[in-house]
Amino acid sequence: MSKQLNRRIFLRGMGGAVLAAPFLSSVWERTARGDTPASGKALIVMFTHYGCVTNKWFPEKKQGELTAADLEATSLAALAPYAKKLLMPRGIRSMNEWTANMKRGQGNDSHTQIVGSFFTCQPVTPNSNDPFSFDTATKFNAKAVGPSLDHVIAQQLSPQGTPLLLNTAAQRDSAQSGISYSAAETMFSGLNASQAFSQLTGLFQSGEPMSPDTYATIRGKSVLDLVKDDLQTLERFDMSSADKQKLAAWKELLNSTGNVMVTAQCNAELGAMLGATAANASKAGSGGFGSDVLTTKVSGELDGADIYSAIAALSAACNANPVIFLKYPGNYNFSGLDITMESHALSHRLDNAGMQGSCLPNALEMLLKVDAYYAQKFANLVRMLDGIPSGSGTVLDSSAAIWFQEMSDGNAHNLNNAPIIQAGSAGGYFKTGQIINLDPSSELTNGNSMSQCANGTGTVNGVNQGTGTDPKIGNAPINKYFCNIMNALGVKAGADGFPAKGGTAEVTHFGYSDKTEDFIGGKGAVAGATIHNPGGFTELKA
Repeated sequence: MSKQLNRRIFLRGMGGAVLAAPFLSSVWERTARGDTPASGKALIVMFTHYGCVTNKWFPEKKQGELTAADLEATSLAALAPYAKKLLMPRGIRSMNEWTANMKRGQGNDSHTQIVGSFFTCQPVTPNSNDPFSFDTATKFNAKAVGPSLDHVIAQQLSPQGTPLLLNTAAQRDSAQSGISYSAAETMFSGLNASQAFSQLTGLFQSGEPMSPDTYATIRGKSVLDLVKDDLQTLERFDMSSADKQKLAAWKELLNSTGNVMVTAQCNAELGAMLGATAANASKAGSGGFGSDVLTTKVSGELDGADIYSAIAALSAACNANPVIFLKYPGNYNFSGLDITMESHALSHRLDNAGMQGSCLPNALEMLLKVDAYYAQKFANLVRMLDGIPSGSGTVLDSSAAIWFQEMSDGNAHNLNNAPIIQAGSAGGYFKTGQIINLDPSSELTNGNSMSQCANGTGTVNGVNQGTGTDPKIGNAPINKYFCNIMNALGVKAGADGFPAKGGTAEVTHFGYSDKTEDFIGGKGAVAGATIHNPGGFTELKA
């Protein structure tokens, strides 16, 4: 070129980098091949306790395309804008259900054995065969006999071999609420917001503040939008024929790929845009600014729970850890939702933690309010992930964000007909925009959560599981879905199909058994307990 170009034109943030590409053969060749930089795949799990009002949580549609209209009439209305990026796997059962007559699981505690087994698919120990025992060892201290899904994945994929577990109310878990096990009978402690954020700051790109172009990209502008003015400036310069040809070719490429989004920088500015700052993390993690730390506003419209979601989204964008679990607390008072009853008792529709008695007035109304709150928190997490550019899509597109619940109905403690919603395809592995019935042998229903206490009066009975779902319905084993998740992320198995570090095979087996009946009596008590139906769900794969 006969005139010296202003260095700022070439190097002004991402626009400059893109403009320089035609004149840098290695970048040009890489771009022509479509090798767009992207964040790695990530699993972001949100876990809540005590189930939901299933009748209002599930859409009426049981199979087929998932639309915004399907969600708008449910507790999941906040997720309606993201319908095309959602997957609802229906008809799944998780393992080790508590029953009063010990028909389907161990006879320990209705929460200890469920949370201990949820992500491990292993029994808990020490075992009791008395479902109503108050023995401390089995009711409060029984622990899973194997590692949980987050650790199995992290062992192969995470930098330190451990997952990122965020306890959203900065509470320490007990065996009655803990979901993460690094090994047999070894519970894993999560981090509060301040601890998690401080780990992230070491990954920020030093000396690289977010450029105006990066900011604009996060706000939804394409590469073509960002560099249009610079292209016009370049065209006014006197340059050689060869450079003119390169510039013309680059303009044509931009026109044909104008919707390609660049990858956001991992720095404090991205964190600030999400709400993940040191100040916000300190407030959300302290537990000292009100009894209801989850719903207390921390910054603008973000409450304490949202700050944890922001840290999770930032962790995924920075490739800090591909396994991120956001755990909401049990036994919680949602005073910010004008709910006076603690969440465990409320899930039983009572004013105590018993399983039968007189209905708590307006219990269902309050439960629906909690369900909608959780749905809004998951929607906020999805929005954050979907707002961060990654390659030709977003961090959400390369991830799987999944909301799991401890049980289906909180009073029945049933594990069939599990309420699960996923966002993101994990880089194209999963179908999205679909409701998929994974138990075609049964005609799905939305359960019976409103069959008792519907008008705020009468009695409720959790022992007979009357508010649950018929146990013959929705029994596709959750183990298979966990296999899908691991295979989507790139976890490998040994020759036996179980995940194994250094393995080369696809994961087809996970856990002790894929039938909750095999858990009765604890590990080894049922002859033939095994994975009866290996492999993932082919119906979920794109």
